[in-house]
Amino acid sequence: MTQQQMMMMEAVERTLLKAVSEGCVENSLEFASKNAAGGFDHKDLCSAIRSLSASGLVVAKEHATQVTVLTEEALGYVSQGSSPEAQVFAAVREAMPSGLTMSQLKDKVGGQVAGVGFKQAMQAKWVSVLKQDKPKPKQGEEEGGGAAAAKKKEPKAEPTILASCESVEDKCLVLLQSVAKGEEVGPKDAQNLKKRKLIAVEKTNFFEVAKGPKFALERKKEATDLTRDLLTNDKYTSVAFKRYNFRAMAPELSGGHLHPLLKVRSQFRKIFIRMGFEEMPTNRFVESSFWNFDALFQPQQHPARDAHDTFFLTKPMFSDSAKWPADYLERVRKVHEEGGYGSLGYGYNWKLEEAQKNILRTHTTAVSSRMLYQVAKKMEREGKFTPCRYFSVDRVFRNESVDRTHLAEFHQCEGLVADKDLNLAHLLGTIKEFFSKIGMRDVKFKPAYNPYTEPSMEIFAFHPGLGEWLEVGNSGIFRPEMLRPMGLPEDVKVIAWGLSLERPTMTLYGVDNIRELFGHKVDLDMIKRNPLCRIGLD
Repeated sequence: MTQQQMMMMEAVERTLLKAVSEGCVENSLEFASKNAAGGFDHKDLCSAIRSLSASGLVVAKEHATQVTVLTEEALGYVSQGSSPEAQVFAAVREAMPSGLTMSQLKDKVGGQVAGVGFKQAMQAKWVSVLKQDKPKPKQGEEEGGGAAAAKKKEPKAEPTILASCESVEDKCLVLLQSVAKGEEVGPKDAQNLKKRKLIAVEKTNFFEVAKGPKFALERKKEATDLTRDLLTNDKYTSVAFKRYNFRAMAPELSGGHLHPLLKVRSQFRKIFIRMGFEEMPTNRFVESSFWNFDALFQPQQHPARDAHDTFFLTKPMFSDSAKWPADYLERVRKVHEEGGYGSLGYGYNWKLEEAQKNILRTHTTAVSSRMLYQVAKKMEREGKFTPCRYFSVDRVFRNESVDRTHLAEFHQCEGLVADKDLNLAHLLGTIKEFFSKIGMRDVKFKPAYNPYTEPSMEIFAFHPGLGEWLEVGNSGIFRPEMLRPMGLPEDVKVIAWGLSLERPTMTLYGVDNIRELFGHKVDLDMIKRNPLCRIGLD
């Protein structure tokens, strides 16, 4: 608060306390109107009342009421000292006896005033319109024909506006001035002014103020801090200290705010870690088609590998296959072309050039294929297989149409368990446990097909806001055609599942449109308002 504002507040308090000492102030609105010459309004008075009431100097009782106020348009007319109809009449009366056309009137008083004022002046019968007589056709010319019809028609003459009386009473201005003073106007007049949008009814509060238990004509200055000077010679005993206001609202923090996706992602990581999973390194947005597709036993003619489903890179367009394990590469080629491990394969000519194409990864399963290959190499070195659990949460890319439930760039959460003799029951049980921990207990499964899992199950969760089941993920048991070329033994099974991070977040936070959660349409206020987390970890 500036020095000038503090001085103004002190003046308001003195004026109010003096009035209260002489009797109860029944209506703060009327009190502010009577003391408008003092340079303060009702808002300043209310601030003073609340402050004095907190100090016990006065007792304030708040009441609600409706107040009629002038609109911006009406305030302009009051400042000009004339209503629009009076301005129109004055302009026309000045131009008598010839009067004015509408174009001339607009030039004198302005288009808006002319339009509104002319209508009101006509209704009040202050002005009238003199219509021009239709010219008679000249001799030898017929209406609608002859030489006259061939000529360009002359522009239609504007009617003339004439004054119908010598003087008028500007009743509209008188009514507006009365409203400005806080005086009441008749219901019919109020309805007319409201219809013309010159007045508006606003709900407002006012105070009834009386003496408080600590009433005094002047506020005693209260100390806010116990200083060294006050402690000297016991000065603090004669000083009044300002009481702590424990109900005061703290200022809103202006620091950063975490996005709901980051909060849910953080909770997903905690859940996975508590379930005994280890996080996979996923810092590889650009992936080769080999690790993204071929290593997963996905044929090179599969529709998912088309340009309208996958983002292909133009620079660099190809990966260096010399960096891939040559023996593993050969086993992948062979299982695609000839089959093996109980499979007939796909029976086509597998092309290295197709596998070398660089893409934006379409799923984090590309990371899983790399990790499982490392597990097989570790088993080869140590001579024994060690069960493992891995997870990842990171961004993936799909070249698909964007709508309320689909994005071209989103996050995938993936988990896998590698152990001996795992089956479908292990898969469904693990998925249900995971989803129950993130608060999504309404989960169901539907049989599906994936090139690299058999059996495969789609995962659906119910969205209360949309009132429908949303597909939130996919799952299955990795096929031998994917695992055996890596070097994993026949009795080792891998159960895996992947789900979108966005769709569970939509369900947990009640978001109906995925574009409002991730992308350029995100509401920043929503990010500030949302809770710290919606997922229970009990």
